[in-house]
Amino acid sequence: MEKNKYDIAIVGGGIVGLAVAYVLQLYLPSLKLIVFEKEDELAFHQTGRNSGVLHSGLYYKPGSLRAKNCVEGRKKIVKFARDNNIDFDICGKLVIATNEDEVNRLHDLKENGIKNGLIGLRILNPIEFKKIEPHAHGLKALHVPETGIIDYKGVTNCFADIISANNSKVMTSCEVTSYAKGFIKTNKGTFKSKHIIFCGGLFSDRLALKDNIDLDMQIVGFRGDYYKLKKGSRFKINHLIYPVPNPDFPFLGVHFTRMVNGDIECGPNAVFTFKREGYNKNSFNLRDTLEALMFAGTIKLFINHWKFGLNEYKRAFSKYLFLKELKKIIPSLAMNDIIQAKSGVRAMALKRNGEIVEDFKILRNKRNIHILNAPSPAATACLSIAETVLGEARKHFNI
Repeated sequence: MEKNKYDIAIVGGGIVGLAVAYVLQLYLPSLKLIVFEKEDELAFHQTGRNSGVLHSGLYYKPGSLRAKNCVEGRKKIVKFARDNNIDFDICGKLVIATNEDEVNRLHDLKENGIKNGLIGLRILNPIEFKKIEPHAHGLKALHVPETGIIDYKGVTNCFADIISANNSKVMTSCEVTSYAKGFIKTNKGTFKSKHIIFCGGLFSDRLALKDNIDLDMQIVGFRGDYYKLKKGSRFKINHLIYPVPNPDFPFLGVHFTRMVNGDIECGPNAVFTFKREGYNKNSFNLRDTLEALMFAGTIKLFINHWKFGLNEYKRAFSKYLFLKELKKIIPSLAMNDIIQAKSGVRAMALKRNGEIVEDFKILRNKRNIHILNAPSPAATACLSIAETVLGEARKHFNI
């Protein structure tokens, strides 16, 4: 057991879990850490299936953890990527308004971004924004120069390489099945750790329940489907283009993202998924489905947003309707310009009253720390989140 004895165990091999391990070792190099990831590779779920955007901090409520961590975390991860030769590009994005209501909200977005510390925000007319994105259509656009793109999977694996080169260990294909009194049982044996930090993403609530935490929320999965432009159509998008988000709905809407590998992704939509890690339209898990549909928060969310949800489901099964949404901003797109691409599942934390838990949520419990809610921009903010966890660990674990 001595060789399987660690100071802190981290459960979850996404970018947040590996960032936590990296920051803990950076500031407390004498600690012996272990990271458990149930999949064969790191960053397999939310980290490896997101849009790859370096978020600026434009949308989040001023003063919130999301806003603060996004702005500070973006600066930290850019420096890390630069220092470690990881692909990234601060290319900027346009948020395009296609009607007068959206133009008004565009000005509100600009003010929100300024409050969050963003610089260089400008409202552009069509002549101005077409110099950046010639194929885009709209009345006005907000230029956000600090937004970018990055290889989040590359960042995650780089964190793992750094901590593995020291006194710590990263274990893939290693699923935690139970834990109690410092003993962690996995499919690869039993380990002992003084403390555990849970970064469980789509299963953060179940991991917390196993730790006897009385939760006032539940994770409900929403799948996002992407298309991408064929190679011959990539010239229609230069950087990133977003619609103006509708404040009545909890999602940003379909957008265009140039990836670090040169692909142009279009999406995602947002539909309830019948399996937390279900990336196909027919994915199903009985437990996941029953838990979600029997939870009062899910039902209330459906009641409040049924029209939005119905439209999203229609687009999920209709390439024509998906294209119709994309053409609001890029009218020249045609059916043969887009092809089916990846899907991802977002872990949405819902309260019992149907409200979405908007901010990051980190709880201490006995010997452990749980990152219960880390929605977008968690990947951008991962190093800032990790420093917050470091502060909690120093106080809670007395290290």
